[in-house]
Amino acid sequence: MAYSRTDKSSYPDDPRPPSPSPRTLTSSLLTLLLAVSTLAGSTTSADAAVPYGVKAMAVAASKRGAPYAYGATGPKRFDCSGLTLYAFRKAGRRLPRTADQQYEQTRHIPPVQRAPGDLVFFPRGSTMGHVGIYAGRDKIWHAPRPGGRVRLEQIWSGNVRYGRAT
Repeated sequence: MAYSRTDKSSYPDDPRPPSPSPRTLTSSLLTLLLAVSTLAGSTTSADAAVPYGVKAMAVAASKRGAPYAYGATGPKRFDCSGLTLYAFRKAGRRLPRTADQQYEQTRHIPPVQRAPGDLVFFPRGSTMGHVGIYAGRDKIWHAPRPGGRVRLEQIWSGNVRYGRAT
């Protein structure tokens, strides 16, 4: 029997590896992000909170596709601040319930200092109307709105504020 060099699935001693599970992918993402944050050289006490945020981001990512439900804090349904509350609690940090309360409790940081795992707040009038977890490359994990599902999405506004859970 002749074997094609490009079709590795036809080699009897070289089967294709099985597809990784979502849990394995989330774990791999968390490991990669923690390694990157370590290599970036956390040098200030402000940066010390970032690993909790990275863990929270991985938790939020693991909830991809969970439906939005007003007032829900998980583990199967979320509103925006319910997702951030749940994700940070699983990462070992406590946040208050609403986006506005979460903004008040976090350390406010300028956009140039944002890092994966920081919170992204969207002002509405004098309060914070929405919150998500920064994922890098101008994207956030969030529970968008009624009828929506937890997802990774491009930040759609320049009018945002950043906070770091400490």
